[in-house]
Amino acid sequence: MNNVSVITMFFLSGLNETMNHRFVLFFLSLLCYCIIFLLNLALTVTIILDNNLHEPMYILLCVFCMNTLYGTAGFYPKFLWDLLSPVHVISYYGCLIQALVIYSCGCSDLSILTLMAFDRYVAICQPLKYHSIMSKQRLIRLVCFSWLTPFSIIATNVFLTTRVKLCSPYISRLFCVNWSIVQLACFPAQTKVNGIVANITIIIYVLHGALIVWSYIYLIKTCVNSIENRTKFMQTCVPHLASLLTFMEKKRKLQPVCLFVIFFTVFFSMLTKTNKN
Repeated sequence: MNNVSVITMFFLSGLNETMNHRFVLFFLSLLCYCIIFLLNLALTVTIILDNNLHEPMYILLCVFCMNTLYGTAGFYPKFLWDLLSPVHVISYYGCLIQALVIYSCGCSDLSILTLMAFDRYVAICQPLKYHSIMSKQRLIRLVCFSWLTPFSIIATNVFLTTRVKLCSPYISRLFCVNWSIVQLACFPAQTKVNGIVANITIIIYVLHGALIVWSYIYLIKTCVNSIENRTKFMQTCVPHLASLLTFMEKKRKLQPVCLFVIFFTVFFSMLTKTNKN
């Protein structure tokens, strides 16, 4: 128990086995981060500045890109720094903040993707009610909900972690994971509440994922028998499906490829709308 007061730093050991190739990894990671940053920034600025793209579908895509900028800022700078450092350390509160940023970003991604799926469902299955259901005021509330709710849930998990007494400063990860910090608790530890809240959080966002999958399966089935709906699905759902692929491929480092798809899809849509006007 006496070790609690001296744990002000954590040692991350996830990079120890890759230090022989750290300069190559640094270059590739920096390139990946620059592509992700520039494409997300370009998409965000394009959607904000072009009035033709001020529709729920593209506004949600803009929010998704902004959330990606937020999440990658919590991971890449520290990761790049560690690749060039002989010792990989992070402060106690820095570790908690990193866990909060990365996990709130991931949960917000799922919330935004769920809103995207709902938006496409209404647009294709209830087109006459679309503008009344996806009104500007409602969209603002939904976007705020998709950001604030995940942040509050993850903040609750992190706050519970601050109450746990720790006996080890070593984390076998590339970055700070909330549950990895909880596992450093002194024995016997009162982590039952942490486990319950963590499981509830997992269930909530697994349900988000299930709802996304179900909605697109339903949309595909609905659009199969109608040429008009098939065309509408291909024209409007591609950016959202690319966003979903971006979320799924973050761990596989294929995010830039998906971002290129979104980027050119948005610009194609922008040119189409301009020609119509």
